[in-house]
Amino acid sequence: MATQTAAQRREEARIAYDAYLAECPARQLLDRISDKWVSLVLNALAGGPQRYSDLSRVIAGVSQKMLTQTLRNLERDGLVSRSVTPSVPVRVDYALTGLGESLLPVVQAAKAWAESHIDEIHAARTAYEHR
Repeated sequence: MATQTAAQRREEARIAYDAYLAECPARQLLDRISDKWVSLVLNALAGGPQRYSDLSRVIAGVSQKMLTQTLRNLERDGLVSRSVTPSVPVRVDYALTGLGESLLPVVQAAKAWAESHIDEIHAARTAYEHR
C-alpha cells in the first residue's frame, strides 16, 4: 500500500466532494434540498415548531405519503427534529435544527425569487412556445 503525501490527501478530499462528479455525496444532498417539498417544509418551519396536521394544511397539494417521507428524510439528514409529547392523543411536533436553520436563508431566498419572478417566467414560456 502506497503512502500518500499531505498534498495528495488534500487533493483526494477536494475531489471527493465535487458535486459535478456523479458519485459525489454532495450531489445527493443537492438532490435532497432542491426537492420542492423539502423547500416548502423548511420554509413552513421557519416560524417555529409545527404539528404534522399544521404542515399539511400550510403546504397545499402535498400528499400524506410525500409529507411523511419528506419529514423522515429531513430528520435523517439532521435538518428537522421530531419531538413526541405523550398525551391523548399523542402530540408530535417538527422543528428546524441548527443545521436546518443554517439552510433556511437559501430556501427562503429561492422561494422569494420564485414568487417575485413568476410573471417573467410565464412570459418567457409563452414567448418560447410561440416561436
